[in-house]
Amino acid sequence: MGFGVREFELALLHRMRDLNAERVEVALGELGASRAEVRAAHAHWTRILHASRGRAGLGRVLGRPAHRDVTVIGSLTCDVARWELPSWPGLQFEVLYGPGREVWNQWFVRPGGAARLAFADLAPWGCVVGDVAASFPGAAQLEGTAPHHWAVEFRHGGTGYRARFVYGLYQRLDRLPAESADGGPHQEARPAR
Repeated sequence: MGFGVREFELALLHRMRDLNAERVEVALGELGASRAEVRAAHAHWTRILHASRGRAGLGRVLGRPAHRDVTVIGSLTCDVARWELPSWPGLQFEVLYGPGREVWNQWFVRPGGAARLAFADLAPWGCVVGDVAASFPGAAQLEGTAPHHWAVEFRHGGTGYRARFVYGLYQRLDRLPAESADGGPHQEARPAR
């Protein structure tokens, strides 16, 4: 099997299934992709990432980036590359490269910066980490529970929520339990919608 844009999207969908299996099944139907094809794409992408030459492999897979830039993080200068993917219009898949071309981060972003969202605007695959973090005062970004997972916790209408992301793309919203007697939130969360 060759590896191009379609296969890369299938590899992303494989990981997104962790948090939003129903939406992934709909997308696979729209793409005409089987579960076996998704597993094969994921396995192939994993091999590309772990190959010594795979550090800059995304450019070979997706072609020329739609956007290139340089950014400074602390005392380091990093390269930024972004690609447009057909399954997620209006967003771009961003890779942040360290000084030795190692991949520091890879996730979806909104070109031009974060969008301000109302609570009702939170729709799976419709926003990214930056959007949610910028839209709710006091929002806190957290590492997720698996590779390429991320979370943003925030309060709205007196209730705590955890927005969950895969590759920076919003997947689902969990309602946090009421705060415990000692004032700290519980670790478990349950789906809100």
